[in-house]
Amino acid sequence: MEEKIYKTMSGSGAMSIAVGVVTLVVGLVCGILMIVGGAKLLSGKSKILF
Repeated sequence: MEEKIYKTMSGSGAMSIAVGVVTLVVGLVCGILMIVGGAKLLSGKSKILF
């Protein structure tokens, strides 16, 4: 019984680390895309004619 718990905890820990890394990468990419998009909006602001 204890071996089964140990294996379950080991698998759960590995999965948590993997999900954390994926979340970190996705968050970093989204942040970079938002900064680039905001910079493009700010730089194109002067080109708008009303």
